[in-house]
Amino acid sequence: MTASQDDPLLRYRPEFPALAGSIYLVSHSLGAMPRAAEAALAEFAHLWVDQGINAWSRWLPMVSESGDRIARIAGAPPGTIVMVTNVSTAQAIVASCLDYDGARNRVVYPELEFPSVSYVWKAEERRGARVTLVPSDDGISIPTERICAAIDERTLIVPLSHVLFRSAFVQDIAAITARAHDVGALVCADLYQSLGTVPVALEEWGVDFACGGSVKWLCGGPGAGYLYVRPDLRARLAPRVTGWFGHADPFAFRMPAQEYADSAWRMLGGTPAVASLYHARPGADLIASIGVDAIRAKSLRQTARIVAAVDAAGWTLRSPRAAAASASTSRAPPRSRPSSTGGSASAITGPTPASASHRTSTRPMTRSINSSRRRGGSAVARPDGFPEARDEIVDPIGVQLGGGAADAKAGAHREDRLHLAEAVLAQRLARRDEIDDAIGQADQRRDLD
Repeated sequence: MTASQDDPLLRYRPEFPALAGSIYLVSHSLGAMPRAAEAALAEFAHLWVDQGINAWSRWLPMVSESGDRIARIAGAPPGTIVMVTNVSTAQAIVASCLDYDGARNRVVYPELEFPSVSYVWKAEERRGARVTLVPSDDGISIPTERICAAIDERTLIVPLSHVLFRSAFVQDIAAITARAHDVGALVCADLYQSLGTVPVALEEWGVDFACGGSVKWLCGGPGAGYLYVRPDLRARLAPRVTGWFGHADPFAFRMPAQEYADSAWRMLGGTPAVASLYHARPGADLIASIGVDAIRAKSLRQTARIVAAVDAAGWTLRSPRAAAASASTSRAPPRSRPSSTGGSASAITGPTPASASHRTSTRPMTRSINSSRRRGGSAVARPDGFPEARDEIVDPIGVQLGGGAADAKAGAHREDRLHLAEAVLAQRLARRDEIDDAIGQADQRRDLD
């Protein structure tokens, strides 16, 4: 039996050129580019050159087509997802639909959420929101029961990740949604670290909102984020974060107030970032063709091998040990939904004079690269809690992972650490050819053996 027969997913490797020259272990930060993405971008460029302004007649349908492509993977009906640039924007749009003037003003989410999302909701405190963080005992997971207990009749919305970026823990969105709806609260599920590698069933779960991006497991690159709204909820929403493409007839250029579209485009703002939809298309098509269930099955097999190696080496595992413990495939529909006449209904409102603030991170790229290695993957740590870094491990872009330098400066000022990270990264990049040669020599010795 050949390797491809034993593992049918191997036949898709040629679709990702980077795999021909690297061991790609960073899809939790940036998925490998599909071979067809280059041609897709060329298609966008050719339309621009050949058709000029008339290219919009093809570009604009891509917005809805891209949303439906995501919906097929996410278990959502067609016409329920609109494309935005990123999750921060998506959640800011959701937050702008809400009003915090009444008793139902609490925003509840785990303390292990991705910081960008927390920044959006903490900024809503300026408009009256009361943010409640649900604590974790181990920095890896949070019991579903604890999250559910924190959700009560004062809760307006629960924005939370399906998969926690810090540890790869899979949260039981269906159970949490059921609890939220029982007390009249809304749920916004962040699928960034799950869609494409963990089964998702938005319609069955009954979530009110969901969002994510194509950067990671959808192998679509940056700029192709998405926002789902439950169809029966959409007409009640009047987001303050809006723009002319959210209008019922954008090219009528009517002034002065917004007239919201009846479709998913209701949640759009300004002009869509169309180029990103083109380079995101091949990855989403590949994921749909392969099937997330097959990807998940292989992921669990590979993870089990890594966990066994971690145990054999005596290292500390900083991710969930058992897939079953994280309720990774729970799809039970919620018991109820927020009433259209009571509960959270009064907290969904139209435009108000107040505005929420959203800031974009300006951290140096070296900081982002170092941090991204821990987002969503199985992280290994030494007993002192610092990530293990071993000189013989090579990361996907060919940069050798050194050890000790960051630990030695752990107590230094933040700017000093950033300068140190920049210097270390420059040194590692300079040694790339040396590492490649060492790998080649090792392969030759293995072949001789």
